[in-house]
Amino acid sequence: MKRIVGLFLILVSALSFFSCEDEDDSDNGPYLIVKFQFDPNQARLNNLGQPATIPSGHAAQSPDFSKISAHYFELAPTAYTQLTEGTVLYHAEETVQGGSVAIDFSKAVIVEEGSVFLKIPLRQVAQGNYEYVRISLSYQEYDISIRNNGVDYQGTLASFVGYNNYITTHFVENNSFPINGNRLQGYWAFALHDFPYATSGQAPAGATTVPNPIAATSPIPAGSCVVTGKFSQNLVINGNETRDIELTLSLSTNHSFEWQEVTVDGKFEPSIGESVVDMGLRGLLPTFVK
Repeated sequence: MKRIVGLFLILVSALSFFSCEDEDDSDNGPYLIVKFQFDPNQARLNNLGQPATIPSGHAAQSPDFSKISAHYFELAPTAYTQLTEGTVLYHAEETVQGGSVAIDFSKAVIVEEGSVFLKIPLRQVAQGNYEYVRISLSYQEYDISIRNNGVDYQGTLASFVGYNNYITTHFVENNSFPINGNRLQGYWAFALHDFPYATSGQAPAGATTVPNPIAATSPIPAGSCVVTGKFSQNLVINGNETRDIELTLSLSTNHSFEWQEVTVDGKFEPSIGESVVDMGLRGLLPTFVK
């Protein structure tokens, strides 16, 4: 897996990338503007982009999302376009400070639903007819419900779904989590609201769902979180645009937080040994307005 992810990073680093801070201040546009949307009613998909039910012995809930980040964004013309061979428009900063290549969480662009994640001059987007969007998600923050001794509580969970994450100290609510090292996909930290309780853990390797409906023709590296979504009608960039194009990436949060149950009651109860299994988002539906 490390060899495959490493190859992906080498290919990506050889390209030119544009972040949301890279646009020329003197450029008045038009722009490609990218935003996120969270939808608990969107279809719940598996790694192949097919409808998925909750496995026996597991339970899940639809979290109340507040923030998200990504470290890679690409427009792909067809289902046969290999990862990194489309129009790559964003790649977040990485570091080897933790010993291996990792996403630098201190430099991550973290946004709320509906806020601008990327704003890229359309003159920097290659002309083409694009059928798919690929975005590598890296960080999620949301509220979940947990149970302890028969009482339900609310808390905030920070979920790191990027392939590898270099973290100094991060915070959940008023709680600090000093890491100063790398954490692989599946690291999480949790804090209760209004109560002095916080903890962290690691989901199993390879357990994070990453929907890719074109896996048969254009696979993604193991351990990455490159979610793929298909436009209902192709996004055409002809180079003559005079108005902004607003691209909304609707992410399925439909029972996206999943755990292994000890007591079969549909309640997440870590104090009795119930453990996080999957924090992957469950699908991507991209839409645009010209």
